[in-house]
Amino acid sequence: MTKRSILASIIAASMLAACGSGDYSKTSSGILYMVVEKGSGPQVKIGQFFKLHYTTKINDSILGTSIGGMPIFSPVDSVPASYNPAEVFRFLHKGDSVVIIQEVDSIMKQNPMLPPYMKKGDKIQIGIRILDILDNQEQAQAQQMEEMKKQEGRDQALVDEFIKKNNINAQKIGRGTYVAVQNPGEGLAADSGKFVSVKYRGKILATGKEFETNMEPGKDPITFPVGAGQVIPGWDEGLKYFKKGGKGTLYIPGFLAYGMRPGPGGQPNEALIFDIEMVDVMDKAPAPQQNPAIPPAENQPAKQ
Repeated sequence: MTKRSILASIIAASMLAACGSGDYSKTSSGILYMVVEKGSGPQVKIGQFFKLHYTTKINDSILGTSIGGMPIFSPVDSVPASYNPAEVFRFLHKGDSVVIIQEVDSIMKQNPMLPPYMKKGDKIQIGIRILDILDNQEQAQAQQMEEMKKQEGRDQALVDEFIKKNNINAQKIGRGTYVAVQNPGEGLAADSGKFVSVKYRGKILATGKEFETNMEPGKDPITFPVGAGQVIPGWDEGLKYFKKGGKGTLYIPGFLAYGMRPGPGGQPNEALIFDIEMVDVMDKAPAPQQNPAIPPAENQPAKQ
């Protein structure tokens, strides 16, 4: 059994135990928690950091998980009674598996503006596995950097395998983006500092599901400078291989897309595919389009 499946089984079993048992402890604000597997390590101290994996569920639906990806690094602070799951942290030990239960009714008392997937009567279940306790922020940052490198490797391997499995004729460039050039285009190249206008169709690599496009009739291209960090890194890498009129596809590993932030499919480290059309390449930013209902500035009365 893999590390991922072991952790998934632990957390799944933890949640089942929590839902079927009344053997909870309770924080001063009313958050319920239960340690379902006791670790053999030391208890955490205020000021230290946890390295952990988590899975969050509402009823039977998983909202998010770090299992199979990067662990989370979290400081352990003295948290006031605010119905915050972090209230539980200071009671835990290295190796503990714990389930935390929050009632949506109680959350609504503090914040009535809730996401649409939450409703009265629901329970949020957070399964946590404490992997390690770190003494200070420097140790946490050092381990986080190591974990980021591992995650980049997993992200890259996923796209490498996809390209090989589907026999896609694409060039691996930069830090790991794949570019399949259908038509390179002509004229000015989309080098760093150039302004480009691009039409695109974005899809999630794992499912092939389209999540966004401006290739439909009547939709304008997006315009931005290449290499200025205004788009995801995979775009800044891949668009440089096209000129005006160019067409092709970018295959982008998760760390060069949205990274740890939830992607278009709602999960971190999502690999993405973009069909792109390079509408234009310019040396400078295009002039803003004038609203025909508003006269140009030189024709307007001068301000007093």
